[in-house]
Amino acid sequence: MTETPSGTPTTVSLPDGPALQQLMGHLNGSPGPRVVPGRSIPAPTSVSAAMQQAIAMPYRNNEWLLNPPDAAGWNAAIANLAQQSSPQIEKIVEKLDVRVESTTIAGVGVFIVTPPQIPAANANRLLVNTHGGGYLFNPGRASLLEPAVIAAACGITVIEVDYRMPPDHPFPAASDDAMAVWKAALQMAPPANIGLCGGSAGGGLALSTVLRAKNEGVALPAAVAVQTPWCDLAAVGDSLKVHEWVDNILVTYDAIAGRGASLYAGDEDISNPLLSPLRGEVSGFPPTMLISGTRDLLLSQVVLMHRKLRKAGVDADLHLVEGASHFTYFIDPFAPESQDIFAEMALFWDQHLGS
Repeated sequence: MTETPSGTPTTVSLPDGPALQQLMGHLNGSPGPRVVPGRSIPAPTSVSAAMQQAIAMPYRNNEWLLNPPDAAGWNAAIANLAQQSSPQIEKIVEKLDVRVESTTIAGVGVFIVTPPQIPAANANRLLVNTHGGGYLFNPGRASLLEPAVIAAACGITVIEVDYRMPPDHPFPAASDDAMAVWKAALQMAPPANIGLCGGSAGGGLALSTVLRAKNEGVALPAAVAVQTPWCDLAAVGDSLKVHEWVDNILVTYDAIAGRGASLYAGDEDISNPLLSPLRGEVSGFPPTMLISGTRDLLLSQVVLMHRKLRKAGVDADLHLVEGASHFTYFIDPFAPESQDIFAEMALFWDQHLGS
């Protein structure tokens, strides 16, 4: 694909082999955007068969392309997706043999997820998790995938925050709910024994909860672990274009991700660090584990957050999963690569949480 002088895209038939190399050298011989030929990118052979299958999954058309015309349409779509995903999530919950209790903490709906076995070292430890879903999806029991996997893999009880979401509850509803549960958790265990975690949008919410706790003089978690965190609601990061159409979960930022950002922000400027924690003051953060994948659309945001934390003197580690798109290691939590990254998380908590 190239452009005519008028700017209209036109298809170009490309040669193969040395001729293609010579052409690409010519097209990229001057400063400017990189021009690349159309490619078919296979699942890498450097990962397990289970991970190859997850990488090769087709786009989920009923999710990434959603664009209802109004709040009622969004609510219907959110409920429909939750209904579709819940049976598989319930199977994983059952397979992991975790116990789930639905309750309310500080006026916020939560799930207490308890692993089948809790090592003695974890008896007084607690995790608070804020789930992913673009700040739009996975209400109620549809949010149980993350806490079930983390509780079982790490042997620690998890409080899953079923925070309010758009379109009915834009920012700061989710932040208020996460903060209310965090304050309540501080009465359930010593701060030194509590970790905060979250994935995707929930990863961004976990990071922003630490920022808010800092600002309000509330005790911080002993450690933070975030999986593919959404660190900035703006279109920030090289991977947004490099991994566009390769990530088979988010696919492109111009679809559901951008729409979710707009709905969540509401009337608030997305430069607010409580929306985009990459823009916050992170000095004094607790030890932080960040996880992403080599095909994650948000990889650059995770890299930028890691570097910001490190520059601020924070003990921060970045772990990348080979071939993983956004959240792939939760799509099949039993794949060897997924098990490996959750074992790393268990080690992280063991190193940083008190007993």
